[in-house]
Amino acid sequence: MEERLSAAGGELLAELRGGVATVTLNRPAALNALTLGMIDGLTAWLDTWRGDDRVRTVVLRGAGPRAFCAGGDVRGLYESLKGGSDLWQAFFAREYALDYAIHVYPKPIVALIDGVVMGGGMGVSQGARVRIAGERTRMAMPETAIGLFPDVGGSYFLSRTPGALGFYLGLVGPTLNAADAVYCGLADVDASPEPRPGELEALRPAIDEHFAKPTVEAIVASLQGETRLAFREWAAKTALALLQRSPTLLKVTHEQLARARTMGLADCFRMELGLMHATVAHGDLLEGIRAVIVDKDNRPRWQPAALDAVGPTEVNAFFAPRWDNARHPLAHL
Repeated sequence: MEERLSAAGGELLAELRGGVATVTLNRPAALNALTLGMIDGLTAWLDTWRGDDRVRTVVLRGAGPRAFCAGGDVRGLYESLKGGSDLWQAFFAREYALDYAIHVYPKPIVALIDGVVMGGGMGVSQGARVRIAGERTRMAMPETAIGLFPDVGGSYFLSRTPGALGFYLGLVGPTLNAADAVYCGLADVDASPEPRPGELEALRPAIDEHFAKPTVEAIVASLQGETRLAFREWAAKTALALLQRSPTLLKVTHEQLARARTMGLADCFRMELGLMHATVAHGDLLEGIRAVIVDKDNRPRWQPAALDAVGPTEVNAFFAPRWDNARHPLAHL
């Protein structure tokens, strides 16, 4: 059996051969960032292959040498939000449904996550049965840098990393190589010809100490008080990075990951969709994309600008139910 398929105007390609359906995210110039057409195309193929006896395994890969998938189309999201379009609502609901489907897919899915894998790329790879990292793997969930929270299932997979690693990865968004990805359970195999050591294992005692603190303010204070030579420079840089993020979304992210530890997969995605609606309404996301992606001045004007101006009432409002259970856009998960 051999068959070639194309979807989303060629942005998604598939080859069926020998029982394996190999899907290529085909936007190399955009680091294979996901469009709604790609999400819908992959969803349709997975639905078809679920009952197709010719397909035993699905392989996900990215076109070109630089990336598996750098995330969603953030510029497109910005234009949608600026223009008052509600297209973003369909995008996230369908993206999260696809990510969930990958987690529970009845046939093995293998994700080749060499190159950049961030945001939406984590969404379509973390549910794979086998996640193979490589020499070029650059993995991160950097959403707080643009006034967002770690979505696409980040609630689930970050909260299940060892110790306090999930809080560190979700709040700060550091970039991991293959060794680090395997160490924290976000990859299964390091297929680098010449594996390089990571840094998470050496930093783990400090990460677990600082990021286990009960509030974001306590985490920052703990980092600023670090005196051990082995951790002092890292702690200072990490504290500074946190102080440059949206105070509101840092606190929302901390609460999100704390809640997710006792939540099931489907409920995590449903929570994230509600959080996305609340985040869009808040405004820091639009400002973060402007500052980091569009104007690139890296001077976002967060509202409010200080951690101590964000209280429990403001944070809990992000988690308030937006739909009754039956009407939730992800009620079918």
